[in-house]
Amino acid sequence: MSTYTVTLNGPAPYGFRLQGGKDFNMPLTISRITPGSKAAGGTLAQGDIISAIDGVSTEGMSHLEAQNKIKSAINKLTLAMQKSRRPAPVSTAAPRVDSPMPIIPHQKVRNTPTR
Repeated sequence: MSTYTVTLNGPAPYGFRLQGGKDFNMPLTISRITPGSKAAGGTLAQGDIISAIDGVSTEGMSHLEAQNKIKSAINKLTLAMQKSRRPAPVSTAAPRVDSPMPIIPHQKVRNTPTR
């Protein structure tokens, strides 16, 4: 698995969201990168695994511990990363189109006069 290091100048917010941790039985990964943020300008990629935060291994680290470690990085944040085995989802977010639901004949509302 390919590894790389990312250094982001502080303070927080850095512009990415975490997913996983010991308490979720999954590795800490980048779930989202905010466009135009400090994190968006580098090689950080959605789906990549965080193996260390400021030199501290994330193995056995809970989600909250990782968040707190990241928030405590005041001048800079250094992340040791591993490329995801699977490619990050490509955002082809097409504009949402609300189409009217077809009305099935037996579901039509009948206006019956009240007497």
